Amino acid sequence: MKIIFMGTPDFSVPTLDAIKKDGNEIVLVVTQPDKKKGRKGILTPPPVKEWAVKNNISIFQPVKLREKQNIEELEKYEADVIVVAAFGQILPKEVLDMPKYGCINVHASLLPKYRGASPIQWAILNGDDETGVTTMQMGVGLDDGDILLQKKVPISSEDTGGSLFDKLSKVGADLLVETLHRIEKNDIVRIPQDDEKATHVGLIKKDFGILSFDEENKYILNKIRALNPWPSAFTFYKDKMVKIWKAKSVSFNNKGYEYGDLVVENKDELLVVTRNGAISILELQEEGKKRIKAADFLRGHKIEKGDKFISK
Repeated sequence: MKIIFMGTPDFSVPTLDAIKKDGNEIVLVVTQPDKKKGRKGILTPPPVKEWAVKNNISIFQPVKLREKQNIEELEKYEADVIVVAAFGQILPKEVLDMPKYGCINVHASLLPKYRGASPIQWAILNGDDETGVTTMQMGVGLDDGDILLQKKVPISSEDTGGSLFDKLSKVGADLLVETLHRIEKNDIVRIPQDDEKATHVGLIKKDFGILSFDEENKYILNKIRALNPWPSAFTFYKDKMVKIWKAKSVSFNNKGYEYGDLVVENKDELLVVTRNGAISILELQEEGKKRIKAADFLRGHKIEKGDKFISK
């Protein structure tokens, strides 16, 4: 098949690899414009662009895909299908109708659950036992097109947003190749989504990562896992931001304590008081410093009664 691929982050790259290895012709890679990153504001290409450069494939980076001249540019490639995996822009109807087989999206959830921009994080935030990948025939709405194929993936108690991202990107790559084969053979049944069962999840922003210790342990721990590695779950200690990378639930009688109070029961364990007990911090990172174990943090700080992790 002649394929135009649209995608931007790391999630998209395994699908690109799989398409190429399967012998398809990727005639164009469409991705978001380069963005400034880090404190120095260095202009950085998205992972999909880096892949395309290494594989000598033409690249197109429109700021707004729906503009007339950009749609006309896509028409020049006469693609059989457009494959979309975490591209980051809404496709106009002119593009959806352009290829012979339309536009196929690789979405990291079991649609209609978790339509939108952050399905991986919300599956962990909500304590789901499983998630998965859906290949979908794209329509004009947000993730509401017909389901083509789905593959379930269990969520372990140790999964983070990052580890689940990696799992689903690999599953999505294989599922997309299977989808393309079956579309060519006219051997696929399109299943309309049940809109009444749909849930929508928006883009997660950095300030969503702030922790409130008046929540229950399960929610706090799910949030820490879901937002690892980005934007990370964080709190403040003596006016400095502290990222919490790993923690566990512990039994603790919190009577007489306030939410967020720090408790040291032995030299290696840092507890934070919560609504239904406490969590034990395993790994954390102070602003401007490296990620460390709780024991190392305690060696560098004398925790006194009344010290707290707080939300700002």
